[in-house]
Amino acid sequence: MISRSYTNLLDLASGNFPVMGREPRRRLPRVMTVPGNVSEFDDDQAYSVSSDNPSSVSSDRMIIVANRLPLKAERRNGSWSFAWDQDALYLQLKDGLPEDMEVLYVGSLSVDVDSYEQDDVAQILLDKFKCVPTFLPPDLQSKFYDGFCKRQLWPLFHYMLPFTADHGTRFDRSLWEAYVATNKLFFQKVIEVINPDDDYVWIHDYHLMVLPTFLRRRFNRIRMGFFLHSPFPSSEIYRSLPVREEILKALLNSDLIGFHTFDYARHFLTCCSRMLGLEYQSKRGYIGLEYYGRTVGIKIMPVGINMGRIQSVMRYSEEEGKVMELRKRYEGKTVLLGIDDMDIFKGINLKLLAMEQMLNQHSNWRGRAVLVQIVNPARGKGIDIDEIRGEIEGSCKRINEEFGKPGYQPIVYIDTPVSINEIIAYYHIAECVVVTAVRDGMNLTPYEYIVCRQGLLGSESDFNGPKKSMLVASEFIGCSPSLSGAIRVNPWNVEATGEALNEALSMRDPEKQLRHEKHFRYVSTHDVAFWSRSFLQDLERICVDHFKKRCWGMGISFGFRVVALDPNFRKLSIPCIVSDYKRAKSRAILLDYDGTLMPQNSINKAPSQEVLKFLNELCEDKKNSIFIVSGRGRESLGKWFSPCENIGIAAEHGYFLKWPGNKEWETCGQSCDFGWMQIVEPVMKQYTEATDGSSIEIKDSALVWQYRDADSGFGSLQAKEMLEHLESVLANEPVAVKSGHYIVEVKPQGVSKGSVAEKIFSSMDDKGKPVDFVLCIGDDRSDEDMFEAIGNAMSKRLLCDNALVFACTVGQKPSKAKYYLDDTMEVTSMLESLAEASEAANFNMRELDEAL
Repeated sequence: MISRSYTNLLDLASGNFPVMGREPRRRLPRVMTVPGNVSEFDDDQAYSVSSDNPSSVSSDRMIIVANRLPLKAERRNGSWSFAWDQDALYLQLKDGLPEDMEVLYVGSLSVDVDSYEQDDVAQILLDKFKCVPTFLPPDLQSKFYDGFCKRQLWPLFHYMLPFTADHGTRFDRSLWEAYVATNKLFFQKVIEVINPDDDYVWIHDYHLMVLPTFLRRRFNRIRMGFFLHSPFPSSEIYRSLPVREEILKALLNSDLIGFHTFDYARHFLTCCSRMLGLEYQSKRGYIGLEYYGRTVGIKIMPVGINMGRIQSVMRYSEEEGKVMELRKRYEGKTVLLGIDDMDIFKGINLKLLAMEQMLNQHSNWRGRAVLVQIVNPARGKGIDIDEIRGEIEGSCKRINEEFGKPGYQPIVYIDTPVSINEIIAYYHIAECVVVTAVRDGMNLTPYEYIVCRQGLLGSESDFNGPKKSMLVASEFIGCSPSLSGAIRVNPWNVEATGEALNEALSMRDPEKQLRHEKHFRYVSTHDVAFWSRSFLQDLERICVDHFKKRCWGMGISFGFRVVALDPNFRKLSIPCIVSDYKRAKSRAILLDYDGTLMPQNSINKAPSQEVLKFLNELCEDKKNSIFIVSGRGRESLGKWFSPCENIGIAAEHGYFLKWPGNKEWETCGQSCDFGWMQIVEPVMKQYTEATDGSSIEIKDSALVWQYRDADSGFGSLQAKEMLEHLESVLANEPVAVKSGHYIVEVKPQGVSKGSVAEKIFSSMDDKGKPVDFVLCIGDDRSDEDMFEAIGNAMSKRLLCDNALVFACTVGQKPSKAKYYLDDTMEVTSMLESLAEASEAANFNMRELDEAL
């Protein structure tokens, strides 16, 4: 039973993840290598429970987490009987994992177990099957599966929006809270058995999309993959989900996210771009998303079938004589076959209408062609099940009345349970399999049909003769891209689908055989073992650096994420830098402006009086050389920092430089010829007119096209095209064309914050003041050039041999800097501490002068 805290599910959805229910009895098959006791866990704390080094245990385990365990359960004579479900995908995928890899399953059972039996059943399943059951209270199960999963996620992921209260189900916050609560219960079962340093966790399907956040919050370095077996909708559909960002961020806590097709992956990446501002990159064939220092891999791999299982059932079906029985029943007929779940998205009625169209347009098939439509029971309480069932039955009745005659019915509708052996027999006799789903994740029916038509190796049965098969497949199902020999159709176009059925039946046998051979080569080599093996290999590759980085958690609720950074990257200690500052004799302090001295979101961009005061105090120290190094224009920077007479300013990324105590600006670029601007500006104007929300910023030395306020997808596309366009027309000009965060910039060659840093160090050395202390602070990509230049300055002998270097970025993010400060307030606080140290030193010096 679950505790009363379940009633306050609002806490769960808002991020206050309480421990639910009484503490279950722990049954750990292996000793955990993490400090602390699992029973003491409180996941409201955002710390990582994971050792800094890998465990000494060498063998890896795979924990597979899914909504359903791959088990069959039956109660006999008052006791439970359990057996493996040989047709379950999650059981079959073990074939692709290493033989010595132990596999554990976490999931729920398809039957209800009374609370007083749950501990005993759990122990039996763990001991005999290595399964850890998650028992859900009936009311929670109903809200979770029949509610949020089947009435909100399932329709939305299949492109169905609840435009009216009668058409679909409007978003219900209580169902979302039940979804979160259920994922939390699955999480609690996983932590009972996990060894976070050695185990892999593979989560399956849309039922458990927020589980990665719970696990990543508890174990920062956990190796975790997720595979979505349903479609992922386009961003226009997905963005209508009220909890869209929560689910996206939860999925991004995985290390690898798998999809059946590129379309589904592309939709996910577009959602990440539009809603979270993330950009993906493709390197050496692998797609990755950079997410707070972690690379989240994107895997595109359609699942396959278990060849051994199909062969075994085929052999049994042959021995039972099922095939011969069906051959006699449909003797003289050409059989088309459809096998679908009772679901609104399977397009069953569209298939019937296409069959009717074929019989109307091609009378030669009347009395000969038979469509056998097998309908499996609905999975849960889906939307409009009764309505679609009535529609299907009405179409069957009408078509049979119109075209049927004694001894012949064009539609054979089977809505009673059919054994796998009988289904295999139907595959054998079917001339064509028809799949007209309007949206489907994968659908393995075509794969199974192809293997059955190939027949048993070594069999001498009469149906194992010519190897031929035909497929009419909807272009909206996941397996369609991999079956290039199928006749692809838009199921909504009933006339075209009817013609496709006629084409499939009328095709010459040699052509059917060629198509079958092509399909069988693919299906036999891309089976379920190949799929799981490929997924594990990519998961291993993406997780190889897990223990080489420092990781810590940030954020609350589903905004939680793990920041992974270089182990040498650490927060800048103000007391330590003040101590080193006091000992230095020649200091260079380089400060970015926007995002460093001034918050990015500030409306008034001028520096505060407080910042100017600290800078003036630092400039009065003769040991200091203070520079503002910014991408802003020289006019605004010169005006803002005019109260600081002894400050140096590098404007427009260093193209213009004003030395401390000097009012004149010097040019640091290689060329003063800006004729290229006359080429660039018309091009940028053309793209600005065509891209709503974009604009041009004209600087003295550069032109910047920014599209921050444009549609992110279209703006990015335009930016890529503009980049190629400008690189082409400016090939012979002394300029650099670069893309940045929502910008494309054209500026003179050799201009960067890195080059101006080297110029400052070189100038100070020439004046007999070699730098022995460097403090450089910035927050964006342009500052990375400065950090890199500082790192190279030692090897170029631009600094003293024993120089102390503090390259610091603002914000905890991947950087070439070795230090960070959290925000502009901490930067200001540090400058204040340095200013106080300088003021104290100056005061002591004045007292000494007076004494002398």
